[in-house]
Amino acid sequence: MELNEAKKNYYAPMHTAEHILNQTMVRMFGCGRSRNAHIERKKSKCDYELTQAPTEKQVQEIEQRVNEVIQLNLPVQEKFMSQEEASGIVDLSKLPDDVSDTLRIILVGDYDICACIGQHVENTSEVGRFEILTHDYKNGRWRVRWRVKREQ
Repeated sequence: MELNEAKKNYYAPMHTAEHILNQTMVRMFGCGRSRNAHIERKKSKCDYELTQAPTEKQVQEIEQRVNEVIQLNLPVQEKFMSQEEASGIVDLSKLPDDVSDTLRIILVGDYDICACIGQHVENTSEVGRFEILTHDYKNGRWRVRWRVKREQ
């Protein structure tokens, strides 16, 4: 994969929210980032490997924490660095074998940092309100379905 390839065509507000959700899950549960995500304009889903399902109180806290980060109006920036430079600060385990040595790293303020080829907003103020729609837990996988709603 070369740097001049088109960025993955995700809906930028939703994809930026996914970064914030991932980091919130890492911080709250000590789990890895989503191992399977499907990002769409109307609703999205992410799967997390957890030893037990989050309680309803924890689900509400996830939603609250993601919205608190969004409301911080954090800048979303991209930086380019070698895999060697990035290896000390981001998880490179999901990179395809044919990835170039230069990686695109996305920073959501000082809250999240991740190698990524997707589209993002320039500031979290452009994301909208994060809402968890449904969730379920089966065989160590917690699946959460969510959306972002732009304020009118």
